[in-house]
Amino acid sequence: MNANANLAAVGFVGLGIMGRSMAGHLLAAGHRLHVYNRSREKAGDLVAKGATWHDNAGAVAAHADVVVTMVGYPQDVEEVYLGANGIVANARAEALLIDMTTSSPALAARIAAAAQERGIRALDAPVSGGDIGAREAKLAIMVGGDAAAFEAALPILQRMGANIVLQGGPGAGQHTKMCNQIVIASTIMGVCEGLAYAKNAGLDADTVLKSIGGGAASGFQLTVLGARIIKGDFAPGFFMDHFIKDMGIALAEAERMRLDLPGLALAKKLFDQLKAQGYGRNGTQALFKYYDR
Repeated sequence: MNANANLAAVGFVGLGIMGRSMAGHLLAAGHRLHVYNRSREKAGDLVAKGATWHDNAGAVAAHADVVVTMVGYPQDVEEVYLGANGIVANARAEALLIDMTTSSPALAARIAAAAQERGIRALDAPVSGGDIGAREAKLAIMVGGDAAAFEAALPILQRMGANIVLQGGPGAGQHTKMCNQIVIASTIMGVCEGLAYAKNAGLDADTVLKSIGGGAASGFQLTVLGARIIKGDFAPGFFMDHFIKDMGIALAEAERMRLDLPGLALAKKLFDQLKAQGYGRNGTQALFKYYDR
């Protein structure tokens, strides 16, 4: 008898920088894995290890007890969940759907309502931790939805993350991720400005990082992305394009709440300028290019 026969069959849609690692952890744990991605070549390694390829998100859902999505933009989320070949229309009875994309809180609520009409459970569960967190299964996972669905999802989420918290009902996970991105937006500006100051003051940036990386300024943005900036490494752990998308969602939500967020607005303005210069597929640490002129 297959020792893994009692593990849930899991569908995974979206195999980008983070999704491939996340799906890989589920496959390594013994789950029967069904996958779909817009570009099939990104699924090659997983299929070679035993995952089953399908031609659309709906086909994945038809074969899975749990469906996890990690796509790019809210319009992608809407298409894979609510489209004609989408997950909600094709999911198994009593399936559990987990969207881990950073997306719109209002869309998360719509998906949860549409799923409920079919007797399906849906959670919004965006993550933080970037490529490193995904590879090491140490993502922070912020969950919105029903408490019973959250408990059912925990064994799956624990394969991918280490800090997993139910924040409230549908959309609450997305709102929490907006808080995360708002904090990052001003923090990465500070990191870039500090390192630009160090360079122009004639300091050795590595030596500066040794000092301030152990003090009150310490944190992922400084110690990890700051180190990449010093090396001239602007490869994406998280695409600038996607961060701009997130900041846009956060600003729209803040406007709806009549909340002024000048730090976030400034960060988005700077990132937009760099995107216009062709840096959108760089990592967020490429903001340093704005200062390094």
